[in-house]
Amino acid sequence: MGEPPTFYWRHRASFSDIWSGYYTDEEPESMWVVEESGEVLGYLAGCVDTQRAPGDEKAILRAMLRHGLLFRPGTAGFFWHSFRDVLRSGLPGGELDDPRWPSHLHIDLLPPARGRGAGKRLMEAWFSQLREQGSPGCHLGTIGENHAAIRFFEALGFRRHGEPSLVPGMRTPEGGRHHAQRMVADL
Repeated sequence: MGEPPTFYWRHRASFSDIWSGYYTDEEPESMWVVEESGEVLGYLAGCVDTQRAPGDEKAILRAMLRHGLLFRPGTAGFFWHSFRDVLRSGLPGGELDDPRWPSHLHIDLLPPARGRGAGKRLMEAWFSQLREQGSPGCHLGTIGENHAAIRFFEALGFRRHGEPSLVPGMRTPEGGRHHAQRMVADL
């Protein structure tokens, strides 16, 4: 959501592993980093074929078991909220499985890299790679309340796909709920 996750997730190693482990370990050729003066300011991690990667739920479960996150201060609240949310509302939909958009990405830029074209250059490089490999399209998930991110993706050719859905466990610092918004782009 454009801010550090420390208000709901304070175990950095597991958070990093969930959102970048597959990409650095299995598909490093689809990962780019924004660097300035030796400091990493952002990244784009892509997957050409979503079928090959574990879904977010599997990555989170693996990290939960590996790092004991269910009982760790700084992550336990997220999981207990998640369990309660799933009991009340059911499981959200999993990864998008549609041959029109077989590829996906995660992108994150720190504030100093935003508004300077770095995100657009990362996305253009990713789209170029996907076209070279014959992918017809790409999808991503973002937080529906992150209007700046949605505007950014729409400016690059993405469109909203489906209705936003509640994200189990995810809360704002004030306790409000977050929604996931899927977006797709044809290449």
